[in-house]
Amino acid sequence: MIKEIDIKSQEQIEKINRLACETPYEVWLSSGSMMLDARSLLGLFALIGRKAHVVVEDSVAPRSFQKLVAKMA
Repeated sequence: MIKEIDIKSQEQIEKINRLACETPYEVWLSSGSMMLDARSLLGLFALIGRKAHVVVEDSVAPRSFQKLVAKMA
């Protein structure tokens, strides 16, 4: 599953990282040709000021994914 978000600040990056670390499944952020593990804080800072896609495996419950993305935005 994929959803697009706007990443606007360092605080949002830190929140995304914290939320990704709390999930029992892997969460990735992609932008252009980059695909980053959302649990790796350092790489995420390259996404500030850009649109990114939140990506998880299709086996994740859609409702759970929607809630996660809503908290990240």
